[in-house]
Amino acid sequence: MKITINDVAKLADVSIKTVSRVMNNEPSVRKDTFDKVTAAMKQLQYQPNAAARNLASSRSFSIGYVYDNPNAYYVIEMQRGMLDACRKHGYELIIHPTNAKSPDIVQEVIELVERSRLAGLVLTPPFSEMPHLAEALTAKDIAFVRIISGSTPSPKLSNCVLVDDFTAAFKITNHLLELGHTDIAFLGGDEEHSSSGERQAGFAAALVKRGLQPRPEWVVAGSYSFESGVARAKALLSSKHKPSAIFACNDEIAAGALFSARLMNIAIPGELAIAGFENSPFSRQTWPPLTTAHQPNSTIAQHAAELLFKCSKKTIKKADVRQQTVFIPELVVRESTSAGS
Repeated sequence: MKITINDVAKLADVSIKTVSRVMNNEPSVRKDTFDKVTAAMKQLQYQPNAAARNLASSRSFSIGYVYDNPNAYYVIEMQRGMLDACRKHGYELIIHPTNAKSPDIVQEVIELVERSRLAGLVLTPPFSEMPHLAEALTAKDIAFVRIISGSTPSPKLSNCVLVDDFTAAFKITNHLLELGHTDIAFLGGDEEHSSSGERQAGFAAALVKRGLQPRPEWVVAGSYSFESGVARAKALLSSKHKPSAIFACNDEIAAGALFSARLMNIAIPGELAIAGFENSPFSRQTWPPLTTAHQPNSTIAQHAAELLFKCSKKTIKKADVRQQTVFIPELVVRESTSAGS
């Protein structure tokens, strides 16, 4: 038999309206009442129906995740983190894949929010890096949280989760330098993503600190894909003067570079060290496994959703939730750069 709000009210010995106020996190509810109702919900394993709550309340209990990203692992991990936060707070997650380059993208996103009665949006690149989208959402009083690449909190940004790609890329490059590599190539990602620029800047800064300069012909632009890594690594490794190490902007590119090297009978890491970024399944499924930077996408997404719940509550002043949190991906050393690591 399906558990209802009536069952919760009866077990907690409160009114149905009180249970509803607890589920809506209304600040007027006393702590002992809140604890009693939540204990009853847990005992009965009661799951509020978000659609019904949306209809019965002036508040919405659904948030949206709008994305345009070819990396399936990234998208899945982001969804997992947001879903964990939604389940914890009794929200639903509406997932909306779309084309970020569409000329009508701003109107499409606004219509999604209005049509689905969303409490707000979590934006990841490239949407989180579109000033015109942020301005349009702000003008419509739509709550949103951005996940963006950046190393330093800025007063110009609010309600953001920053990923410090610069520092992580610096650590990866420094690891290669400490192994004795000075001829290091960099395979970039899609240039419209700020993470590509941040990772390249961290790479260059590590070289400069050692008195070295990036070789222009070894800093190769491309896309965040396996195929891009294959093609660019093949070109680099076919040249007369080859790099002794490759730092790829993500694990898919690095896996592609590794594939090219193995086809050319280049020993990894004996003749060529390869490092990636993000610690996706690609980094663990190659042979040898890839050195990378662990980017905790699920945790980042969960944190962003938690922040969005705060932003979307009408009882909280927006100035109270102008938060910026920085995540620094951590270096993970594996056999692709150091044998026996």
